[in-house]
Amino acid sequence: MASASKKSSKSKLILTTGNYASAEGAIAVGCRFFAGYPITPSSEIAHYMSRRLPQVGGSFVQMEDELASIVAVVGASYAGAKAMTATSGPGLSLMAETVGLGFMLEAPLVIVTVMRGGPSTGQPTKASQSDVMQTRYLSHGDYETIVLAPSTVQECYDFSVRAFNLAEKYRTPVIVASDGIVGQMMEPVSYHSNFEVINRKPPQVPPDKYQPFEIIDDDLIPGMATAGTDYNFYVTGLTHDITGSPDMTPETEITLVKRLCDKIRRARPDINDWEELYVEDAETVILSYGINARGNPEAVEQARKKGHKVGLVRLKTLWPFPDELMERLGKLGVKKVLVTEMNYGQLIREVERFRHLGFSVSGLLVPTTIPFAPSFIYENLMKEVNR
Repeated sequence: MASASKKSSKSKLILTTGNYASAEGAIAVGCRFFAGYPITPSSEIAHYMSRRLPQVGGSFVQMEDELASIVAVVGASYAGAKAMTATSGPGLSLMAETVGLGFMLEAPLVIVTVMRGGPSTGQPTKASQSDVMQTRYLSHGDYETIVLAPSTVQECYDFSVRAFNLAEKYRTPVIVASDGIVGQMMEPVSYHSNFEVINRKPPQVPPDKYQPFEIIDDDLIPGMATAGTDYNFYVTGLTHDITGSPDMTPETEITLVKRLCDKIRRARPDINDWEELYVEDAETVILSYGINARGNPEAVEQARKKGHKVGLVRLKTLWPFPDELMERLGKLGVKKVLVTEMNYGQLIREVERFRHLGFSVSGLLVPTTIPFAPSFIYENLMKEVNR
């Protein structure tokens, strides 16, 4: 199993931005390598890392572009480092092929993408939630992605910590889907150390017995050796057997892809996270995530003061999509789910898959760069309640 240790609890409260908090959270949990290329509105993460990593014995490299950046991060991961990069929509698009290599090689790494308006160059200095499906289906092929969505500057810190722990535990790339507002806004943040630190599972056999993708435990996660040590091994982006060697047979493809997907699907109870308010008696539930969720509590409180049975759910993890949450809403007898997104309809498609559970699904979907005001949410919530 992955190894874990508990950091001693200490904390200091400072005023900082989401991007800086994302970087400091990564350092706190052990990140010691960053490779990246400047792109608005994520560049502050690279700026911060260029100053802080040398102070803690780490390495910062500004690469020539995003393609080189993610290749360097995959390499650093196999060299034994906790490694990350940060980017935004166009840069994430450029990283797509190598992120797929990361999934195939089962390289633990973290990508912070600070979402901005698109498509193409779009609005580089503004926020968006239009990359939700990109984070899930970034690369080609079958694989499962873990994506976290912070709503506050504090969560930028906390979710960086959690992203590294999940990446190390499940040997997989993990994405933190921040945005241009939460990334650059300032709030008080506790740089606490009251968290568990998880490190990747080491080899479970001596060097002469090691197979890089051999499964010994029932968690479907192979022990990971560090390149350049006594453990000599070969890996490839091709379909491979447990030795890491290419194997193009249908049987190997089926076995490999199922394992890559199932190790995440089976771990959904450990990975998926959300918060609820007034869901137990709710007839109508607002579902949201990220920066756009911040106006929902006020709108819901206002509606409940007028006697309406409404509740809210804020997703902290977008992927794997929390099927168990939808099933819970169905069992509770929720009649309507209103999905709010700063895009023209992305995550709502996942919610619509569960209409058979007895609730209708509608969307407050605006491809804007400005989060919804509580008054705007309340107005549309009342339309939904009274429909």
